[in-house]
Amino acid sequence: MYKPSIAEVRAGGQPEGVRERRNEEHWAGRLYMRDISPYVSTAFVRAGVPPNPITYLMMACGVLAGVTLALGGLWSAIVAALLVQLYLLLDCSDGEVARFTGRTSVAGIYLDRIGHYLSEVALLIGLGVRAQGEFQAGEWVVAGLVAALGAALIKAETDNVVVARAKAGLDEHVAEEALRPRSAGLSLARRLAAALRFHRVIHAVELSLLALAAAVIDAVRGDLLATQVLTVVCVAVAVVQTVLHLVSVLASRRLQ
Repeated sequence: MYKPSIAEVRAGGQPEGVRERRNEEHWAGRLYMRDISPYVSTAFVRAGVPPNPITYLMMACGVLAGVTLALGGLWSAIVAALLVQLYLLLDCSDGEVARFTGRTSVAGIYLDRIGHYLSEVALLIGLGVRAQGEFQAGEWVVAGLVAALGAALIKAETDNVVVARAKAGLDEHVAEEALRPRSAGLSLARRLAAALRFHRVIHAVELSLLALAAAVIDAVRGDLLATQVLTVVCVAVAVVQTVLHLVSVLASRRLQ
């Protein structure tokens, strides 16, 4: 059985432009994970593992991270952060295996998107349960659910641009200039929001690291204040970003 080298899998799985993909490649992928992932991808290719089971494993890691985070305590936050790193590694690897083996598929892309939805929703709900301090209904659990709903809606707003364009018979790809709002004021606001990058607070990698930092502070203080503050921030970011992103889409030429 042919066993490709790591260099071969890296070349085939990470063609030119993969690291530079706009809104597709996470900064952690560009910074370090794409340097690690070819080793794991090579092991999967040599073992004959197809891309979709890797994506299912990615989904499981993301959801398990949210469940683990909900357990409370410093160790659960550490394990949750490690699980999210594994989630990111598998997220890089499934695409690399698909590209190297020529097994890219619409189903694979769909599962990858669903995996991102599930992971961020699970983490935000887990954060809310953690902030509650116990496994019972309460205002912090509701806050986590609100933040999770906002995160899902933001992704839905993005994905539905492609759906709307496809239903209208338009090309799914949008030119860079079409992303900018037609209003000069809204265009400036969009650039400021992009520069501040506050929306990343509710993304899986960033959220897991912030939750870990909050857990350390909570362990030192002996309470849940830092986790509760982070939960409030996540709710605020999710609500504001849901509205701003919708306005940005409608005010641009993405739907034309």
